[in-house]
Amino acid sequence: MNKKVALVTGASRGIGAAIASQLGKDGMYVIGTATAKKGTDMIAESFSRQSIEGMSAILDLGSIDSIKVLAKNLEGQSPGILVNNAGITRDNLSIRMKPEEWEEVIKTNLSGIFYMTQSFLKTMIKARYGRIINITSVVGFTGNPGQANYASAKAGIVGFSKSLAREVGSRGVTVNCVAPGFIDTDMTRDLADTQKAQIMGQIPLQRLGEASEVAKTVSFLASEGANYITGETIHVNGGMHM
Repeated sequence: MNKKVALVTGASRGIGAAIASQLGKDGMYVIGTATAKKGTDMIAESFSRQSIEGMSAILDLGSIDSIKVLAKNLEGQSPGILVNNAGITRDNLSIRMKPEEWEEVIKTNLSGIFYMTQSFLKTMIKARYGRIINITSVVGFTGNPGQANYASAKAGIVGFSKSLAREVGSRGVTVNCVAPGFIDTDMTRDLADTQKAQIMGQIPLQRLGEASEVAKTVSFLASEGANYITGETIHVNGGMHM
């Protein structure tokens, strides 16, 4: 295959879907993952509609076995560009947070990214080329009430990315993060008007971001224009956190 191969986790909707579409438009062969068949069908339909070359695959980031199965199935077309986007939320105040609410989020959002990256890292090092782009969040830098688990995982992604960037930079592999703020997705559309107004008051640009704006930032980090950038976090939040 002459095209670069990009793998995007959580590609069935929202930011992940926008990233997968953008990388496909950039001329890459895109592998998009989802946790269930309904999601993979959505990815396949989206790729077909946009004439994007690629495939969809089922992946449960909370399961090491699921990650191993995906890596084995992709032998021979291992991605040179890995976008770790998928994640879950289990919101609750810290004093009320159940052990499973903490563990599930850390296992999926932090440990899952580690094991996904580890699964494809050897091939990147051997090829002396790789782009690892981890989607973190503004709350990993600011904190957020009711999201101690999610914010901890997202902050952990940044520390992991910086450490890995130092380990593999000499092998032609870059590792960077993109930290979205409040983006116009299904999740934010369900917020009450009072919540939206409170959020807008914190954003100098006075609007929610678009998923396509996050996708274009990922596209840049995956391009040759970002060859000399590693260990960095690009914030896409309209000035909410500076």
